[in-house]
Amino acid sequence: MKKVAVVVFKGTNCENETFHALEACGYESEYVWSDKSISLMKYNAVVLPGGFSYGDYLRSGALARFTPIMKSVEKYVEGNHGTVIGICNGFQILTEAGLLPGAFMKNSSGKFVCKMVNLKVESDILPFEYVNLYVAHGDGNYVIGEDEFKKLKKENRILFTYKDNPNGSFKDIAGVINKNFNVFGMMPHPERSAFPFHKNRDGLKVLKAIVESEFKEGEEVG
Repeated sequence: MKKVAVVVFKGTNCENETFHALEACGYESEYVWSDKSISLMKYNAVVLPGGFSYGDYLRSGALARFTPIMKSVEKYVEGNHGTVIGICNGFQILTEAGLLPGAFMKNSSGKFVCKMVNLKVESDILPFEYVNLYVAHGDGNYVIGEDEFKKLKKENRILFTYKDNPNGSFKDIAGVINKNFNVFGMMPHPERSAFPFHKNRDGLKVLKAIVESEFKEGEEVG
């Protein structure tokens, strides 16, 4: 069974939903804490869930980026040991750490947005064309330079775009991938579309497709 680490920062508030959504995908989930630098090599994937790490002081993810566990995440990425997924605040942390391109500003409306959105799948890593997932953020306005955007587009590194942009993100971008295709960031919350009571389970197929994209059958982990 594949193992997935769920990183908990001070202020994270989606760790439980993420943990159970990953278990519903058939993975063994474990919490790891941001104040400890530990080896992550035994995990097939590492997930940074949503929330308000350190109260979003300075900028969303700006303080969490300096926690001990992020050194472990960086080593995990550099060694290409598995997949890293950042969801909402997790995505913001990954951009602050330089593991994904771009940055975040407050929503163009100036308001917190919480609703279901329709997403177009831009990368062929995900074997479907559209998904519906919830967003819940106040600083979801993704910004990136024109040259870097062209690079993302050319290299098939845009994960999702919004059908109806809820936050003003550049070119409707809702998720991106790093150059080695082992770090994924998305503003929508797949863990909030995972169980029958959600009346939408698109989140499970998104999580499974991303985790499986980097896993090779028969490969030893740890």
